[in-house]
Amino acid sequence: MKTIPFLALSLAVASSLLVTGCASNKTGSCCDSAGTNSCCDVPDAKVSEGSHFTVSHTARLGTNRIHYVTVGKGDHTLVLVHCWSGNLTLWREQIPALRDKARLVLIDLPGHGQSDKPHVEYSMDYFAEAVLAVMNDAHVDKATLIGHSMGAPIICRVYAQAPQRVAALVSVDGTLRRPPSMTLQQREEFIAPFRKPDYREHIMTSFSGMFATNAAAVRDEVLGELMQTPQYVMVGAMEGMFGADQPDWKPKSVNVPVLSIHATNPRWDDDYKEFVRSLSPKTEYRSIDGAGHWLMLEKPAEFNAALVEVLRKYDLIAK
Repeated sequence: MKTIPFLALSLAVASSLLVTGCASNKTGSCCDSAGTNSCCDVPDAKVSEGSHFTVSHTARLGTNRIHYVTVGKGDHTLVLVHCWSGNLTLWREQIPALRDKARLVLIDLPGHGQSDKPHVEYSMDYFAEAVLAVMNDAHVDKATLIGHSMGAPIICRVYAQAPQRVAALVSVDGTLRRPPSMTLQQREEFIAPFRKPDYREHIMTSFSGMFATNAAAVRDEVLGELMQTPQYVMVGAMEGMFGADQPDWKPKSVNVPVLSIHATNPRWDDDYKEFVRSLSPKTEYRSIDGAGHWLMLEKPAEFNAALVEVLRKYDLIAK
């Protein structure tokens, strides 16, 4: 196994996600749905920085490979689940703040990053099964689940499937319920542009406004990462969230802490805040001003401080 500084790992992983093909991606993103491409057959990569190790692993869900990374150690485990069309590198600013307080498991969801990209139904339950497959592979019995954006519905479905495996739910600018006022027609109108040939232009136009005005560098980076996800995965995940045949992901009978950290935005109104507080006897709701949807990248220091504070309050990380 090759040992390199942690920063070099971050740069290498980020670079590999910006290009396609086996020549630049050695851990499985170019594999077919059966994992038969020769570039998949690479041992786990181990990277060290001082006493901390970041290890790249591959779990399996059926015949498909799920890429994930572990870093840190301790009695607590945090599983981080990225957004729609994102990948695990979007959590990079949280690693330095958390790795000495817990074991971190960062996942490339199926269809994303360096995981296999099969032609399957990308439902929230399918993604939840992938998270559980990674937890099994990483020998994690119970963990705090942290989900950004689409990651919030996914962690809710993990809780629905295996509540005994969940220590807490942490939503990062993601909704813990399907938008209640969204009609079937509105859902279809929302998804339809992602099916069109000019879907890239639609993403650039509609998503650019989801960042703070002073976050141009983060905006350009994130949009570049989103564009690496295949269109069929994008559409499938949208249908998985908003399709008429898909279940609401609102968690029920919650007996673990429910923690929400959001960018200040009118869509997170008093009604939604009260909904969050109604989910569990142990809830926290925090807002970060001046940030957009990718608040953990736009204001990492402020976000990390809020995250560490709420995790410590409920003994979910080391003191």
